[in-house]
This record gives sequence, C-alpha cells and structure tokens, in this order.
Amino acid sequence: MSVRKAIWGENFRAIEESLSGVDPDLYAYIRDFAYEEVLARPGLDLKTRELLAITSLIALGAPKEIATHLEGALRCGASEQEVREAIIQSAIFFGFPKALAAMKTFQALLRKRSGQP
Repeated sequence: MSVRKAIWGENFRAIEESLSGVDPDLYAYIRDFAYEEVLARPGLDLKTRELLAITSLIALGAPKEIATHLEGALRCGASEQEVREAIIQSAIFFGFPKALAAMKTFQALLRKRSGQP
C-alpha cells in the first residue's frame, strides 16, 4: 500500500486533489519524494515518522498539515496517549502556544472520531 494511503486513509482522494489543485508539479514532488521515497524508507516505522511529523509541524506552525498528520499517526498505530505526549513534549522546545493549538486540533479530531459535536 502507498504510504500516502496509509497516512491519509479515507481522505486520500480529497488530499490528493487539494494538493494537485495548488500546483501539479509541486504535488508530484510531495507525492514522489516526501511520501513515496523519504517516508517509505526502512529504519523507522510509519507511526514514529508520523509522531516526528507532528512535532515538526507544530514547530512550523502549520495547523492544516498538523491535522492531517494527527489523523495519520492514529491510522499508523499511534495511541491517543503517544500523540498527546508528542504534543506535550513539543511545548518545551517550540512553545506552549503552539503545543496548545495542536492539542486543541487533536481534541477536535478525537471528538469528530467519536461522533461528538
């Protein structure tokens, strides 16, 4: 299975269309290099890679991408507690406001997954 499908799950087509709609050439680099080469490398499992992606995106302050990778981490086997710990640890390196924003995004995702408003 494609790394993108493993991370994006049922959002695969929507994310693919969104990224290619911004610029097809840029999307090709994201698809081919970032996902299908770098993220598919041996040495780290996808769960670990997604936890690293979350902390990196917190540092960058990229909320839309954080949401995608929070879901991806859960899809790739990270527990709710592991994701929370990654977010909490990021606070000491990247700042509490960024960690708080990521935790709010994670809480919204968990509510959505459980069917809560």
